[in-house]
Amino acid sequence: MRAPSSPHVSLPVMYHRWSRMTFIHWRYRPEQVRALLPAQVTVETFDGAAWVGLTPFLMRGVRVPGVPELPWLSTFPETNVRTYVRDARGRTGVWFFSLDAGRLPAALGGRVGYRLPYFWSDMSVDARNGRTRYRCRRRYPGPGGARCDAEVETGLPLAERERDELAYFLTARYRLFSLVAGRLAAAQVEHPPWPLHHASLCGLDQDLVQAAGLPAPEGRPVLHASPGVPVRVGMWSR
Repeated sequence: MRAPSSPHVSLPVMYHRWSRMTFIHWRYRPEQVRALLPAQVTVETFDGAAWVGLTPFLMRGVRVPGVPELPWLSTFPETNVRTYVRDARGRTGVWFFSLDAGRLPAALGGRVGYRLPYFWSDMSVDARNGRTRYRCRRRYPGPGGARCDAEVETGLPLAERERDELAYFLTARYRLFSLVAGRLAAAQVEHPPWPLHHASLCGLDQDLVQAAGLPAPEGRPVLHASPGVPVRVGMWSR
């Protein structure tokens, strides 16, 4: 299969590089996820299930147009809890239950400037010998203490025949949704296709998914890893 095409964001409001990304996904019953979504979107399913993703990674090169990268502020860990939805026009995209960031200015900017449920957390990403260790302890806003400790071993790149419909459903996402002043807003995200690798969990201790209001995940998760992609984020449009 060929990856869905990325849109072109002609006027980006943010530049990022999403690095050392791990996608950890579980199946959920659609009604469990639907109960946490606003009325303006519906759950997008695959193989009869809603999918919830836990995605730890390292943000690099974060900046706005016309401003250079700042050594301390432009690089920090992030971990998201997300699912996949459609709007009334049938457009697909990501709905975030939470976004934990390792820099307070980034968390505040995401909440105030981009209307996303960011949290400031004590976080780290440590990669060596083919393994990546992610650590997250939520600080603000409360209640604090929600956590994610994950250790992931990255394997070989996916062969072309392994890039199936599920892999693209879980990773090839180019639109974000949120509520801005009570109205649904969408923003496009431009990036090249993810270079996906096999991955295996060496350890996982988390309750970020439960902190979002979902039951604890059950069953074996579906994993993908990627060294990362450069990203251009567009402005919200209602």
